[in-house]
Formats: sequence, structure tokens, C-alpha cells
Amino acid sequence: MQNWLIGIDLGGTKTEVILLDDQSNEHFRKRVATPAGDYQATLQTIHTLVQQAESHAGSTGIPVGVGIPGSVSRITGRIKNANSTWLNGQPMQQHLRDLLQRPVTLTNDANCLALSEATDGAGRNHHTVFAAILGTGCGAGISVNGQLLTGVNGVAGEWGHNPLGWTPGAELEQRPCFCGRHGCNETFLSGTGLTLTHQLRTGHQHPAHTITENARNGCPEAHETLNQYLEHLARGLAAVINVIDPDIIVLGGGMSNAGQLYRELPARLPSYVFGGECDTPIVKAAHGDSSGVRGAAWLALA
Repeated sequence: MQNWLIGIDLGGTKTEVILLDDQSNEHFRKRVATPAGDYQATLQTIHTLVQQAESHAGSTGIPVGVGIPGSVSRITGRIKNANSTWLNGQPMQQHLRDLLQRPVTLTNDANCLALSEATDGAGRNHHTVFAAILGTGCGAGISVNGQLLTGVNGVAGEWGHNPLGWTPGAELEQRPCFCGRHGCNETFLSGTGLTLTHQLRTGHQHPAHTITENARNGCPEAHETLNQYLEHLARGLAAVINVIDPDIIVLGGGMSNAGQLYRELPARLPSYVFGGECDTPIVKAAHGDSSGVRGAAWLALA
């Protein structure tokens, strides 16, 4: 009998479902627009996608894991820290269990990336995997020996909402964050952060993918902005290495597609890593932008 798993990746703009078997084989995948700002419609979207995956499997009651842009409070059972703010304060896990009539496991989307890459991706066979999303936002997850490290407060890996190290206070103050503070890693290291860096330097506002493409094509202004981004990212990752010293760092999200990261970051890290040495591999997520939804499916197996 086939053992099925369903994963849901709930993003701010898109929601994705995947149907896996327990041997990592993908059988069905679909993306739809997220009904931003509408909590009840969000629940219904997930319900519909699960039904479609089950129809493809010819089976019902399949375990479901959901990656969300926030976390579940152990104290209240409600969503907190979500940049998709319409989710905050909602008992979403219980609502989905009632709606789908089965166990449903929720965790942060960056945790799903870490679990995916540690299970059968770039971090496979590594003891400690630090997986960072460098997308519209910035977050991370940690896997130790194939198991997620979530922490007593459910915020392990919330690297995006620590201030960028070795950065002057005046520069931090230029970067307000949705969390209410200033100078968070997210405001520097996300794609949105790259756009802001370019705007502060040049007065021009361009999407992150345009800046990286222009830098690759030899534009001096874009090259200097990307150079500054690499310096910011080296500081941000060095702070992680100084605390948990992972065996490997895996990058996901739109900024992970910039090849310059893998060519140039390793040489910058020793300047900030304690002791002046750093041999940590920095690699791209093996499953690309589908890694999070695959991790959500593996979450259902846990």
C-alpha cells in the first residue's frame, strides 16, 4: 500500500501543494494565488488543494504538513510573528484540523526548507544544517541530525529578526522592519533589503532580480550594490557560525539564484568568524523554490 504525504507551502502571494510518497517521489504539485488578507479564504484554499491532491492519490485522510510565514505559540496555540499579518492571532492549526478532519502539523516555512534539505537535499548526511530563506523576507531553520530544532518559544532560527552585526547604529536606523524594530537582518538580506540598499546608495529603486542581472551584465552601480549586499550577508552568516557552527549553510529564496553568492561569500566570512578561519560550505537549495513545500510534506511524517 502506498504511503502518501501532503505538504502545503502558504506564502504571502502563492500557496502550493505537493503529494509525495515516502520515498521522496513527487506525484502531484499545484500553485494558486494566496487570498491575501482573507483568513477564511486562506483556510478554504488549503482545503481545496488537499482535496485535489487526495483525488490524484485516490486516497483520503492523508497526513498534512503546512509551512507558514510565522510560528505557532506554545502558550496560546495561535499564530505569531507572521509577516502575512492576517494569520496572526488565529488558532490556525486547530482550524485546519477541524476542517480537514485529521492531524495537521504547522511550522515556519524556513523550518520546512531546513527539513527538506536535510532529508533529501543539499544538507543530506550533514549533522547540523542551517537553511536560510533570502526572498521577499528573510528567515532560517535549523536541522540537527535530521530533526528540526524549534526551541521552547518556537523561534529557533529566527535569524531574520536579529540586528545585522558589525553595523553602525545610524545605518540600522535607516531600515525599519515590520516587526517594529530597526536594522533586522531581513531589512538588509532579503530581496527587498537589496532593493533598499540600492535605493539608499543611488536614489533609484529596482527589483532585486534586476539589480543582480545588471551586476552580472557589468553595470557599475548594480555591481557596487551587490558587493555591499555580499558584505552584509557575510556579517549575517558569520554571526550564525559564531553561535552554532553548522556543518553546512543552505540558501533558498529568490536571492539564492545569484551565483555571485557562492563564488564570493566564502572569502568574506573569515573576516567576521571568530578565529579568522571559516570552512563552512555555502550551497544552494537542491530543490529550489519547491524545497519548502517538500519539507512541509516531510513534516507530516514526523
